[in-house]
Amino acid sequence: MGQEVDCTARWRGKSLRGMALLETSEIIFRGGERLRIPFSTIRAIEAKDGELRLKTNDGLIVFELGDRAEKWRHKIANPKSVMEKLGVKPGEPVTAFGKLDPWFLKQLKEQKSAVAAGKVVEGVDWIFLSAENRDALGEVRKIAGKLKGSAALWVVYPKGQKSITETDVITAGRKAGLKDVKVVGFSATHTALKFVIPVEKR
Repeated sequence: MGQEVDCTARWRGKSLRGMALLETSEIIFRGGERLRIPFSTIRAIEAKDGELRLKTNDGLIVFELGDRAEKWRHKIANPKSVMEKLGVKPGEPVTAFGKLDPWFLKQLKEQKSAVAAGKVVEGVDWIFLSAENRDALGEVRKIAGKLKGSAALWVVYPKGQKSITETDVITAGRKAGLKDVKVVGFSATHTALKFVIPVEKR
């Protein structure tokens, strides 16, 4: 989801100022303390008076989000599937570079999306690159040279690792002449960042 808000969180009698990030399967808060609230631990959720109130296994946590409170409540209660967030529709073929998570490949198979390994095939609009470290980003330039039209490259990389950061991924894409346009939570452990050819260069 990648939605970030500067807000105040109230938890265990403390009022904490920081950034709240709404991810695919959790909320992450970075402030006086770092909080991680997986959706699976939320027992009840309410949006009222600009506050998002979560009853969790660790007690009540309140985020002061203003007019975003109801939007966050709705998205947490009705999460999009990974495929919906990535934009890959049933039956659309994809190309995969590197070792993507088996669960993702299974979902592609279930929605009848053919997967070509390590080769950009004519007519394929979705290319996925698994980058577990900076070295893997060397593939970005090679793939960029084969992109056509509105085809997109999704770089999937681990969260919170020093071996590869969001800045590393964005830099690799931009140096290859691509434009970063979207970030989504790919899984509990990985993020996906989308690149396309700038419109003026297509």
